[in-house]
Amino acid sequence: MNIKTVDTLAILGGAPSFTEQLYVGRPNIGDRARLLERINDILDRRWLTNHGPYVQELEKRIADFLGVKHCIAMCNATVALEIAIRALGLKGEVIVPSMTFIATAHALQWQEITPVFCDIDPVTHNLDPKQVENMITPRTTGIIGVHLWGRPCDINALEAIAAQHNLKLLFDAAHAFGSSYTGRMIGTFGNAEVLSFHATKFFNSLEGGAVVTNDDELAQRVRLMQNFGFEGYDSVVYIGTNGKMNEMSAAMGLTSMESLDEFISTNYRNYKHYQEELNGIPGITPIIYNESERSNYQYIVMEVDEEKTRISRDHLVKILWAENVIARRYFYPGCHRMEPYRSYFPHAGLLLPETERLVEQLMSLPTGTAVTLDDISIICQIIRLAVEHNTEVVDRLNLVSVAS
Repeated sequence: MNIKTVDTLAILGGAPSFTEQLYVGRPNIGDRARLLERINDILDRRWLTNHGPYVQELEKRIADFLGVKHCIAMCNATVALEIAIRALGLKGEVIVPSMTFIATAHALQWQEITPVFCDIDPVTHNLDPKQVENMITPRTTGIIGVHLWGRPCDINALEAIAAQHNLKLLFDAAHAFGSSYTGRMIGTFGNAEVLSFHATKFFNSLEGGAVVTNDDELAQRVRLMQNFGFEGYDSVVYIGTNGKMNEMSAAMGLTSMESLDEFISTNYRNYKHYQEELNGIPGITPIIYNESERSNYQYIVMEVDEEKTRISRDHLVKILWAENVIARRYFYPGCHRMEPYRSYFPHAGLLLPETERLVEQLMSLPTGTAVTLDDISIICQIIRLAVEHNTEVVDRLNLVSVAS
């Protein structure tokens, strides 16, 4: 999006603006002193990678926290997805949502597996099990469900479909660390689940991810594959790559674990405040989390109904950017509209009506420990004023676009 500074304050009648940027996914930082203590210990040990003690400790802490048998830490979640896909023996076609980060599709296409894009439930934004059934062909070998915004897929329905058709079931749980489904922690379902600890996630290890599973044989294959296929010091018994997490990342992950409750509490506080401040704005519908389950509350996402707001999602994003609020269009424009998929499947959108609608309506707002309650009130005031003054705002933005 080509966003230029707009005299938004004049348009909106004096709404406050921010002198520094507030953006989606600004990293949470735990106890800095404890992190530096760990880093100094790593430097003193001179054990920087190759399954060091901090990686081992982080794997154990995560497995215990989730109640899963195996956690294999990785350099990032994309490599973790690629390795999990290969370790599961997926091939041919795999059903995935288009409403996801592009890495989910790329992890398949990179291995010459065809991602078959499936539509989503309009309420949950996750795979619609009924549509999944319609997409199964003789070439289908698996399903990848994405727990979007940390809200779990309809896991029971997807497990039943996978069992009925003898398909592998993998979950992209990049958004869902710390969330639960029917009382069980995400990370314990399907054949395996993949976690992300990227810097933009509420829990981060600077850069990193993990494969978690209760399948002993699968875990062994994943461990071999993330270390070039080495078994022992100089014996290679399997094809593999370099997917290992380093000790610095593990140190950050352990430090983040110690602040996990604080991060989630802050996210929940922000979520409730956004709900209060956005309440009553025509056409603005924030997503709702199921408070009877555990959740990380790390995404503040809202649908913008232009028929009611009389201002588009994209115009709202431009206004917020002009005020240094770096809101995001998620997951615009949908994987099926990105290359190479739009060339491979030019008519995919015809089978994805809910995805096509939502990619034009969804936007994500800043949250996390870098955002205060006052910040949230100002962000929501800007949105409220933009909707109230919709005609004037759109006219001014159109003039700016013409002038540029």
